[in-house]
Amino acid sequence: MSQDQQIFSTAILSLQSPVPAGLTNGCGKVANRRFSVYRNNVMDSLIKALQTGFPVISKLLGEQNFKNIAGLFVRQHPPASPVINQYGDNFPAFLKDFKPLEHLPYLADTARLEFALRRSYHAADAKSVHPSEIDALSPEQLNAAELKMSPCAFLISSAWPIYGIWNYNTAPNAPKPPVQAQDVLVVRPNFDPYPVLLPPGGAIFFESLKQKMNFFDAVSAAQDDHTDFDLAAVLTIFLTQNVLIEIRPNSRERRQQENV
Repeated sequence: MSQDQQIFSTAILSLQSPVPAGLTNGCGKVANRRFSVYRNNVMDSLIKALQTGFPVISKLLGEQNFKNIAGLFVRQHPPASPVINQYGDNFPAFLKDFKPLEHLPYLADTARLEFALRRSYHAADAKSVHPSEIDALSPEQLNAAELKMSPCAFLISSAWPIYGIWNYNTAPNAPKPPVQAQDVLVVRPNFDPYPVLLPPGGAIFFESLKQKMNFFDAVSAAQDDHTDFDLAAVLTIFLTQNVLIEIRPNSRERRQQENV
């Protein structure tokens, strides 16, 4: 960004900044009024983009409170990319550190869930594993295999009931959120993403597979963390929600195959 562009960008987002030099109206005078209109339009557009991207947060805070807080965020964190659907990636961290909202500690993780839904929507498509491919493996082959996750799948683990909060504020007649920690997996089996509540151990299992642990080690890690880990229930979620996109032989077998 050139110096002139930086000055213009700063002036757009700061009410105290003067009109950049060289901007004049039709009479050759400083374009104070026109620049103010443009500044207001830019701010309004960015705030609306945040409101569209974080509808549950807007509902929880109330529309006017959200707009006020979003305005502060926009001035501190202007867009770093011209791709508006990526804007707001650091909004959850902003909410977490925003002292006037420290009495609402679940907001940040709820915002993380909403941003994960947006990321999932724009993620690349990938062909999913069919259950028959799992059934065709021997126990030894399955235990040694590495399972690759869909680029549409995002895990959000929270000390707060973020799935319950999201569901209560988006679905008619949804139950009130329980007072408990929740692990949520954002999935996109077709066109629109949505969150799925994972049972105990599901998050550890997902993360272990993401770190390229083989199936056996990933199951062991989940069982070590949660003695009531239900592998069948978690695998059912992964297969029905198109979370798995590839079954790879273990690293040793894969090297042998590559050398053939």
